[in-house]
Parts: sequence; C-alpha cells; structure tokens
Amino acid sequence: MADQADRDRGMPEEHKPLSRALAAPVRAVTRILSAADGHTGQGTGASEERHSAIVDCALFIDGVRQPGSWDYAEAMSAAKRSANAFVWLDLHEPTQAEMARIAHTYGLHELAVEDAVKAEQRPKLEQFGDVQFLVLRTARYIEHEELTENSKVIETGQVMLFIGPGFVITVRHGDACRLPPRRADLDDKQDLMAHGPWAVAYAVTDRVVDLYLEAADKIEVDLDAVEAEVFSREGRGSIQSIYQMKRELVEFKRTVTPLQRPMVTLTAEHNDVVPAEIRSYFRDVQDHVTRTVEQVMSFDDLLNSILQARLAQVTVDQNNDMRKIAAWAAIAAVWTALAGIYGMNFEFMPEIGWKYGYPSVLALMLVISLILYRWFRRNGWL
Repeated sequence: MADQADRDRGMPEEHKPLSRALAAPVRAVTRILSAADGHTGQGTGASEERHSAIVDCALFIDGVRQPGSWDYAEAMSAAKRSANAFVWLDLHEPTQAEMARIAHTYGLHELAVEDAVKAEQRPKLEQFGDVQFLVLRTARYIEHEELTENSKVIETGQVMLFIGPGFVITVRHGDACRLPPRRADLDDKQDLMAHGPWAVAYAVTDRVVDLYLEAADKIEVDLDAVEAEVFSREGRGSIQSIYQMKRELVEFKRTVTPLQRPMVTLTAEHNDVVPAEIRSYFRDVQDHVTRTVEQVMSFDDLLNSILQARLAQVTVDQNNDMRKIAAWAAIAAVWTALAGIYGMNFEFMPEIGWKYGYPSVLALMLVISLILYRWFRRNGWL
C-alpha cells in the first residue's frame, strides 16, 4: 500500500483512479501466490519438483514454432520482443500454487484462475480485461462389448483457455480430450497459426467438437442395438441397462448443449476480439455443435420412447402372466369343487352307491378341464 501511495504521489490526478484499478488484480494474484507459497512452505516445494502440470510451452513467431525448450516466463518475454509472436502454454490439472505463479506472470484474473483449478464450470466465455476465458466440457466415447446397467458410455472432462495478447493457455482436466495430436498438426499449419492465439483457440475447440461428433455417432449405434433388442422376439432389453444409457446421454447433453451460447458470441460479426479470418473457422465449429445438439435431442426422444415401450412390454407381460394364472386357477377350481362336494360324506348323494361313480366323476373332471383348456387356449390366455 505504501508503494502504491508513493507512485500516486508523483502522478497526475486524472491517472490515479486508473492506476489503482490496475493495481487491484495484481494484488489479488499476489495474495493467491503468497497463500500458495505459504501452504507448501516454499515457492517450489519438493513435491512440485517431482510433478509439473506443464505439458508443453511453445513460442510461435509468424506462425512458425521456434525450436528449443522454453520456460513460460522466458517465452512470454521473447514474445513481447517480437512482432506477431505468441506463447502457447499447455497445462494438465495444475495445482493452485503452480497456477498462481503462472497467473502472476501472465496477469490472469483471480476468479478465472480459481475456475481453472476447480474445473467445475459450465461451458462459457468471459472477459477479464484484455483476456478472454473460454470453458469447454470434453466428452469421449468409451468402447464396450455390451451395454449393461453398469456400462460407462461417456467420459467427460474440461478444457479451459486463457486467450490474451501474445499468449494462449490451455488447462486440461481429465483425459477425455488429449491435445498432443492437435499440437503436432498445428506445427505444420503456419498460415493458420499466423493469426495468433485465437488460431489455437479454434483448433482446440474444433478438436473438442470433433470428439462430440464421434461420440454421437457411436451412441447412435448403441441406441440402434438397444431398440432392436427391445422389439425382438427372442430377447427383451433390461430396464436397468436402458436407464443407464439414459443417464449417460444426460451427461453428454449437459456437455454439448451449453456450448451453443459461447459459439454464438465467438462467431458474431460485431466481435472485434476474434480475427475475422478465425470467425469463419469458428462458424464451421458452430455448425458441428448445432448438429450434435440436434442428434442428442433426437437420441433423448428416441430413448424415452424405447423406455416407455419397454415399460409397456413389462405391463403386457404381467397381464399375460396374470391371465395364465387365472386360467389354470379356473381349471383347478373344477377339480376342487367336485372333490369338495363328494367329500362332504352325506348319505344321499347322486350316484354315491354306483359301482362306476368314482371313475365317472374323475372323467367328468377331466372333460370339463379339457373344455376349459381349449377355450382359454383359443382366447389367448394359455
């Protein structure tokens, strides 16, 4: 605070509010960094020396990746000294301490840093000063031989991007979307990378949405199999497996649907932050997102219909079972009634003294039972 007062003392009055406003985010990040250092006992503890969240740090000048291994602070300094240069820093599940040091170097807002560490956000696009914060949820289809009540169909994660002047930082959580293959592809696309950090943002978003499309196509195959099993004569799908598929589809829906709003913002004509050339690329991604959302909605409706049809089948099966039980009970009632009448030991009863009375009553029981059986059989009860 004393340093800020000293700086304000020699500054024109009209510049003092701006100076104080710019100093607030720096003090906030410094507090995060101090808290993180105090938690570990020192700035770079022994545990962090063994594990680093940094997957890759690259410096691009005029769309060409510069050779060598770069420290993220040195790469940022080199990018500031060169025209049309930017840094791509890729992180995987960073700790709060490591993220705080990176935020201090790149001037990231404390709220965005907190979101990047926790990774519990919906897809969104926010602006913090001159830094754009883009959150994507990733989804990957999990191969399985048979759909059961415990099958895991979709694996989800998150990718967060900080897009600022001269840098782009990707923060990944989970393994649903892996970026190394995309980094290798971008090394050969100098024309695209020459557009700067937003070219990386497009490439990462395109990779995430491509996985959406792949997962949607494979889920469609699973739904076809479930539908065929439910309506086949040989076997009936279990309600538990259908409900498990429903839950996995809901998770996929939560991943894909909220991305529509950020894509509208990125492709808007009045968006001067995204270069016009990159906006055309984002429109292609937006089309894929729309297609995936439409597929997910249709899958949801189809699965609801399959579930209702299976429940109706269960009801019909129960009714059929009850009719069979009632039919056999009616047949058994004939034997019970006649045997009960002739078992009352009255002295005067029809044909009680007849020699063939007993076999005649048994024959009567059998004839009545056969007649009832044929009648129930003809009416579909047996």
